[in-house]
Amino acid sequence: MEDDAPVIYGLEFQARALTAQTAETDAIRFLVGTQSLKFENQIHVIEFDDENNIINKNVLLHQAGEIWHIGASPADKAVLTTCYNKTSDSRVVSCAAVWRMPCDLETESHESPDDSAHNPQALELLCHLDDSTYGNSLAANCGSNTATLEGKGQLKFTSGKWSPHHNSSQFATANETAIRAWDLRTMSQIYCIENAHGQLVRDLDFNPNRQYYLASCGDDCKVKFWDVRNVQEPVKTLEDHSHWVWSVRYNHSHDQLVLTASSDSRLILSNMVSISSEPFGHLVDDDELSEGEDNHQEEKNKEPLKDSVVSTYEEHEDSVYAAEWSSADPWLFASLSYDGRLVINRVPRALKYRILL
Repeated sequence: MEDDAPVIYGLEFQARALTAQTAETDAIRFLVGTQSLKFENQIHVIEFDDENNIINKNVLLHQAGEIWHIGASPADKAVLTTCYNKTSDSRVVSCAAVWRMPCDLETESHESPDDSAHNPQALELLCHLDDSTYGNSLAANCGSNTATLEGKGQLKFTSGKWSPHHNSSQFATANETAIRAWDLRTMSQIYCIENAHGQLVRDLDFNPNRQYYLASCGDDCKVKFWDVRNVQEPVKTLEDHSHWVWSVRYNHSHDQLVLTASSDSRLILSNMVSISSEPFGHLVDDDELSEGEDNHQEEKNKEPLKDSVVSTYEEHEDSVYAAEWSSADPWLFASLSYDGRLVINRVPRALKYRILL
């Protein structure tokens, strides 16, 4: 794939649900869920062939309703969850379910004449996550982990995220303008960031390498980074978007790389090196340096590198609702806009080599 050359895939229907296939670490694969009120909804399994620079796909039927969120199991690449809306007795009902994809699923070229969209396979329903069971609570499902988090009053949860630290025992929720974290061992609240954003908090993500760092975004057009040991003020605030920010994602391997997606139709890749796990860049041991490199390394260690916007991607023409890093390639990411356009991009080669070398 040429440096900075995007690969674009178009869906027939509108869409806002995107996830990487987390348990798949060999192939570059994403799952996209559609939102259609008139037609049967679909899940597109998108596989990117990096060597030939082409997209292969398979289409699965999601007859339950329009998909608002999709999640992939971290343990079984055939299992996924969806949050969806369906119409019942002339009213819209929000539901969630766990599904299994067909075991004989094979992706085909997205330009193949034998289009799987004309004869899509169906998902196997494993179980419903019945929201009437939980009442006024948030049901959080991720692989084999399930918990019910009670809230006081009529809390409106907009997002939730498992912490990759603490042996998966902590979960953070966004409700209205606040962010709360919960310890599932004691079912108690750990911390609360009141008024984290001036308007609705849309998304959260944990730094994979720094256990106390959390990123959030919201309708105030801002992206904020928090040290949860002191939640009075964010450690960093970005104001690069001009409309609501729907998604924020840390790179799984290189936590200075952060993606943000917004309804300003833009995707922004930022290099937040000052609050990353390597604020002075990649450090090497003294015995690995030659004499000529030694002075250069001393200069490099004097002060942290500066944060910056790496790239602003404008291939979308509608609100960008989701952005996800690949589970198989840490330098590749996908973004999805409401008009059904999926765009696959790479971290610029110059930055990649600067991080690695």
